[in-house]
Amino acid sequence: MFTGIIQAIGTIETVTPRGGDVRLTVATGKLPLDEVKLGDSIAVSGVCLTAVELGECAFAADVSRETLSKTTLGHARVGSPVNLELAMTPTTRFGGHIVSGHVDGIGEVIAKWDDGRSVRFRMRAPRELARYIAAKGSICVDGISLTVNHVDGVDFEVNIVPHTLKETTLGTTTVGDKVNLEVDLIARYLERLLLGDSPSNLLDLLHRSGFHAD
Repeated sequence: MFTGIIQAIGTIETVTPRGGDVRLTVATGKLPLDEVKLGDSIAVSGVCLTAVELGECAFAADVSRETLSKTTLGHARVGSPVNLELAMTPTTRFGGHIVSGHVDGIGEVIAKWDDGRSVRFRMRAPRELARYIAAKGSICVDGISLTVNHVDGVDFEVNIVPHTLKETTLGTTTVGDKVNLEVDLIARYLERLLLGDSPSNLLDLLHRSGFHAD
């Protein structure tokens, strides 16, 4: 489990194919690895990976075909910058929102402009994810916990303050770039609880609660 508060910008050092999967080696920059153990989870641009090798300032992780197909790690290249966050501990300050590190889909930056000292991004989500994105709700973009400022169909906007631009890869993200998206976990569970296996379950619930269509 993560919070979406990025601790460091790392760099992809190696990309090694292994029987259809890939092993990545990531240089961790200022991310402290002194308390990290083999088998621990590290979020890499929002993707929860398991450390299988550890060095003084780098770690290796295996990336499955499923993850390669569903996230931007499928296009990872040597030298690519990535956002890094260690998994939560019982004493971690909860500064973002609940992030699982299980990416739901890939979005695209479709516009970017200055907004005072901040930068506003307009992003396009896959249609099947758009219903989980709400104005003033939370979304995880490349591992970063962000507040949604505006929603228009499958498009949404986020405002990035100078500190986040400096400390994450959004500082160099531009129009046309692909980003990993993880929608709010609570929204997903709420939908499942309300709908069950069929949308008609929600209609039944509304009728029992006194709501009726005209």
